Amino acid sequence: MSNSDWWYIDLAAVVAVTGLATFGLLVDLPGLLHLVVALPLVLFVPGYALVSVLFPDGVSDEQRSFDDAKTGLRNPVTDGRGIDSIERLVLSVVLSLALVPTVALVSSITPWGVTVQPILGGVGLVTITLALVGIVARARCSPDRRYVPSLPAGSLGFSARGRSAYDSTNAKVFNVALACSLLFLLASAGYAIANPPQGEGYTEFYVETENVTGETETMYESSYTSGETQDLTVFVDNREHQETTYTTVVQLQRVEYAGGDGAGDGNGTDSDAVTVLETDELTRASTTVADGERESQTLEFAPTMAGDDLRLVVLLYEGEPPSEPSADDAYRVIRLPVEVA
Repeated sequence: MSNSDWWYIDLAAVVAVTGLATFGLLVDLPGLLHLVVALPLVLFVPGYALVSVLFPDGVSDEQRSFDDAKTGLRNPVTDGRGIDSIERLVLSVVLSLALVPTVALVSSITPWGVTVQPILGGVGLVTITLALVGIVARARCSPDRRYVPSLPAGSLGFSARGRSAYDSTNAKVFNVALACSLLFLLASAGYAIANPPQGEGYTEFYVETENVTGETETMYESSYTSGETQDLTVFVDNREHQETTYTTVVQLQRVEYAGGDGAGDGNGTDSDAVTVLETDELTRASTTVADGERESQTLEFAPTMAGDDLRLVVLLYEGEPPSEPSADDAYRVIRLPVEVA
């Protein structure tokens, strides 16, 4: 079986690679393997499928003359509509860099928005569709004009044949420079994928809420009994781009509000002027949370004061807290008005 019988093998490989790469990225492959799979899907495969649709025929070496009526010259030129391997490679990269952002733009107007799953799915679907259309386009070409994947010996300008009388320049230097430029582009894109820009790190800190019904007054347990052990569950969501150790401190405060009956906004600031009359530390606990992970802490404590002018203050610190913790030096603060009988 000759090479010409396998004219579709490159596009069949495009379909297989696209399917495997899309699946691999959706299941979130680790580290270097993620980069190896993402590079061809982003930088080459979609454009190659599109080039196969636009140029299903190969390069022709047939010669013809200019029209004497228009030019008066009879210099022979190549009569072919196809492109060679180097041109096909360059166009594949260029068109891939155009197709992927286009898919992302279309994804932004869908219900799923600009997220990884719809973009990967869209790139995979577009690539496989173009590859199938490319197979049909090649099949419609005559066998003598159909593009057959190969790497000619002279594709980078190192041709075994002598220069033709019609060759105007030696393309070796140009093709080598072009190949080096593509390698630089691939290396730059690989670095960008392996080291994506990261925004400023942060930590989310919140309490576990109860089931909300029509009779719910607060979304957390707000009634306690003095001296009895109580539980309070908090969540720490680490987005600091690194593993972090946190310390949580629970305080019970007796407070007096200068205006109204406000008890603060619960996010670390008070909506009204407030005077702290008394503070007792009830408990503290530490936990280490990996980057991108969320951990829960169940804090056990026994209230030491009674009344309806109390609040729990939950302080979160990165690392160890100071000897006298307060809301002023905590990384995150939660204030919860409570009643203790």
